[in-house]
Amino acid sequence: MDRFIPNRSAMDFDYAHYMLTEGRKIKEDQTVCSPAKDAYRKMLAENLNMNRTRILAFKNKPPTPVENFSSDNSTASVHPAKSAKPRRHIPQSSERTLDAPDLVDDFYLNLLEWGQRQFDDENGPVTSVNWAPDGRHIAIGLNNSEVQLWDSASNRQLRTLRGGHTSRVGSMAWNNHILTTGGMDGQILNNDVRIRSHIVETYRGHQQEVCGLKWSASGQQLASGGNDNLVHIWDRSMASSNSPTQWLHRLEDHTSAVKALAWCPFQSNLLATGGGGGDRTIKFWNTHTGACLNSVDTGSQVCSLLWSKNERELLSSHGFTNNQLTLWKYPSMVKMAELTGHTSRVLYMAQSPDGCTVASAAGDETLRFWNVFGAPEVAKAAPKANHEPFSQLNRIR
Repeated sequence: MDRFIPNRSAMDFDYAHYMLTEGRKIKEDQTVCSPAKDAYRKMLAENLNMNRTRILAFKNKPPTPVENFSSDNSTASVHPAKSAKPRRHIPQSSERTLDAPDLVDDFYLNLLEWGQRQFDDENGPVTSVNWAPDGRHIAIGLNNSEVQLWDSASNRQLRTLRGGHTSRVGSMAWNNHILTTGGMDGQILNNDVRIRSHIVETYRGHQQEVCGLKWSASGQQLASGGNDNLVHIWDRSMASSNSPTQWLHRLEDHTSAVKALAWCPFQSNLLATGGGGGDRTIKFWNTHTGACLNSVDTGSQVCSLLWSKNERELLSSHGFTNNQLTLWKYPSMVKMAELTGHTSRVLYMAQSPDGCTVASAAGDETLRFWNVFGAPEVAKAAPKANHEPFSQLNRIR
């Protein structure tokens, strides 16, 4: 606010150069000039337009001072204050903590989906759980390579899917009536739960255990992460029932196992992935092109990722050394909050249907609930038009 920029089009650079060099000498010699030479110099200056006293020219008037602008280099904004959205309070402690005895401390499993059922040692332990889109049926993957389907309303087992995997089923994802399962055998299977011969497609690309599966919101693309440090993008339109399906993109940038996968709710082709203890990064991908858009070093093992349904925010859960949950602002990836309380790596997270609350489960055998994303903004309903006369008046006097 203390600078003015001169207008170069209104300036005579030759005159400026002359005044900065020879003009100074003339002023110094004026005291010894005779009256005749002084009169001659004045006449010459008038005819050559040399009576100007300024070297810099300004066409416009200087701006008026900004009110409340202090002279002590304060950091007050010089622009009119906008109606900023009030900063949301993020509780730093969990709302509730529950015991989760015998919760398996295994990075490659997926044991949290707002519901879990105990099984006997003959079939178990449970290695993955996933709710169907109808909110009533739940799929439960087991250590013996089987998958069971249950009706939660009647607490009744509906069927068991067998014959697909040869070892434990650690990851699952629903896509309407298709249940996709990933196993320690590296296979990814699409199971149509409506028919007897349930295996309808096979995806082959991972050489080690498949520990992460997520379908995009459109149901057209499937992301898979494995213990082989790979992420694959599969396109539903390329799926074949006769032969293993070829991947659309093979992403090889991670340097450790990839279990954390999350599709962005406000940009359909944006995928976030998180690497294990030897990688510690969150990467963002354009799944149309396969390009890596950004990579952020979090400093610790990334176990799980969740996007906010209401804001442009991403929540990550971590292992050693802090065992924390970190809330990031997207796309700047500035840390908004760090939530601590778990004493072991936070392996699993699940989001409530309204998107406000997040449940986390850790190797410390506790389940914690965090009000981290806040309540969604409710749009005000437009008032109904009332065309009756005097509708604005309560009474007539």
